[in-house]
Amino acid sequence: MPDKDARLALVHKWLSDDLGLRPEKVEPASSDASFRRYFRAFRNDETFIIMDAPPDREDVRPYLKVTRLLESLGVHVPHVHEADVTNGLLLLEDLGVTQYLQRLNAGDDPDRLYGDALFALAEIQTCGVEAARELAPYDREALARELALMPEWFCRRHLQLALTDAENQIIAKAFEFLIFEALQQPAVFVHRDYHSRNLMVLSERNPGVIDFQDALCGPIGYDLVSLLKDCYIGWPRERVEQWVGGYRNLLRSRGGPGGRDDREFLRWFDLIGVQRHIKVLGIFARLWYRDGKSGYLRDLPLTLEYVRDTCGRYPELADLGSFLERRVVPELPRANARVAA
Repeated sequence: MPDKDARLALVHKWLSDDLGLRPEKVEPASSDASFRRYFRAFRNDETFIIMDAPPDREDVRPYLKVTRLLESLGVHVPHVHEADVTNGLLLLEDLGVTQYLQRLNAGDDPDRLYGDALFALAEIQTCGVEAARELAPYDREALARELALMPEWFCRRHLQLALTDAENQIIAKAFEFLIFEALQQPAVFVHRDYHSRNLMVLSERNPGVIDFQDALCGPIGYDLVSLLKDCYIGWPRERVEQWVGGYRNLLRSRGGPGGRDDREFLRWFDLIGVQRHIKVLGIFARLWYRDGKSGYLRDLPLTLEYVRDTCGRYPELADLGSFLERRVVPELPRANARVAA
């Protein structure tokens, strides 16, 4: 029996024999960029989500820890009804099937949706000071490890570029600058993937927040840029800056760190965005070449566009921008924002 089938049999046994649920139906709900799978179980008028995390590949304890922390802040994360840590099985609250991305692409009011998401983020960043202390730091080692994915998997493996010594030096200098800048930002609770595919549209306590198990204590701009420079949907710069300015005002009204002025806060936002998007270029390529998941390749052009744009705004990144224009941009189609202004 294939391993996945064995895991599914284990799910059925756990639900019926251990929990006594005996659902009428269990069907795939989703998978993600890790080894986790999700199933939806139906029983009478109730539905539940089962997380299947093979313990030799995934540890559910970080998920349980971050769930506890976010629930303590009033964030609407899936409540954990039952947990079998040994076998990597969790029974979760079902937050439905409607992602932010789906509704934004359908033309729903982005100010309303982002308004809810930004308020929830402000709750995390201003009320989660003590919670953030329970998380590992988003330190130099973690930032450098993530940045290194881009030259390895995106440049060399995906684009098949043979980088020169001079180009490697340009990349290394830019990475050192980005790490330094990231470590200057106020450190807060960082979800690390706070974007339109991990925010669920709900009629009450919107949004539902998922996929938070990798949370760290790190730069204040990180989750904001994940949301507003989303790798799956783009917005005009002017609108993004308006949202960033409004979020800074919200943070300051709640006693949070907003920087000396709008310019400094926007700089935090932009520069940690370059770090994030460089990392994502490497991750999306690795998901294809290592894990056989090709769906993320279509999101490479928009992700690269964010890096190009920001390199053109900050002189410290001019050399990196020139490298990208010369060697990388010609290899990928240009991206356009996926929604109108």
